[in-house]
Amino acid sequence: MEGQRLMAVEAVPVPVTRAAAAESSPLARSRRRLYWPLVLPALVVYVAVFMLPGLLTVALSFTKWAGSGPVEWVGLANYRRLWYDDVFASSLVNTMLILFGVGALTFLFSFGLTVLLREMAGRKFVRAVIFFPNAVSALAISILWGFLFQADGLINGLLGAMGIDAVPRWLSDDNLFLVICAGLVWVNTGFYTTILMAAVDRIPAYLYEAADLEGATSWQKFRAITLPLMWDAVAVSATLWAISAIKIFEFIYVFAGAAGSVPTTKAWTLSLYAYAEAFQPTGESRFGASAAATVVTLVLIVVLTLLTRRVTRRDSLEY
Repeated sequence: MEGQRLMAVEAVPVPVTRAAAAESSPLARSRRRLYWPLVLPALVVYVAVFMLPGLLTVALSFTKWAGSGPVEWVGLANYRRLWYDDVFASSLVNTMLILFGVGALTFLFSFGLTVLLREMAGRKFVRAVIFFPNAVSALAISILWGFLFQADGLINGLLGAMGIDAVPRWLSDDNLFLVICAGLVWVNTGFYTTILMAAVDRIPAYLYEAADLEGATSWQKFRAITLPLMWDAVAVSATLWAISAIKIFEFIYVFAGAAGSVPTTKAWTLSLYAYAEAFQPTGESRFGASAAATVVTLVLIVVLTLLTRRVTRRDSLEY
């Protein structure tokens, strides 16, 4: 009897799930065969262009090298030098000021423009206008920003027309970094407003109509409808800003630097510090120290990106 039960159990057909059937289908097998032939070229390029240079940079950060000649192993000497370097400390502070200070102002203006443009006639044209700085080369924008704040530039001309004779020296060492921060806010506000507006355009209009019937104010509609439903776009924008803010280079270099030289150290960021170490004005390059600063920048980017994703993580809302 026991043997007959076992034979009966073994004779019962095992049901095949839909997922298992799909995995064993000819199409699935063809996809598995094509996976590596299609992925491998991109993987090779990624390793050769990104991973290998990154590993070489980490190795170079433990050496002393002038760009030619022998490479001398110095261990952690470059990192100890960064720890005691006042210029590196000020560059790190400037980078953090851009990350948090410029970022806060940029997103404040972006949120404000998002609320304003949502109900504005001709908002597509206005969106194109505020996005204009991102459609032009960063070098051209930085040069234009420099012309605006020259001693005889447009800003001082407008102040003089208003009867203000004692115009500030915008490009002096004391004011230069603040002017750079203002330029970064101007350049980036249009970009992030465009991203946020793309998310707002997907929100159904009936939600706002229902809020209007309830007598909700603009702030209440933004807090209860707009912000929760565009939060995914906010999270992506915050991550993009965390990455780009730490490695800002060309805007500051072209705007604040004289021909063929780096800007004053008061305007340096981590990227400018790494560049200046590699290409010293005196001709004495320190590629090992530059690599160490680059590794610190990379670690900072990874940490801040993970923190940003953690802070901005929310449950997805459906509508």
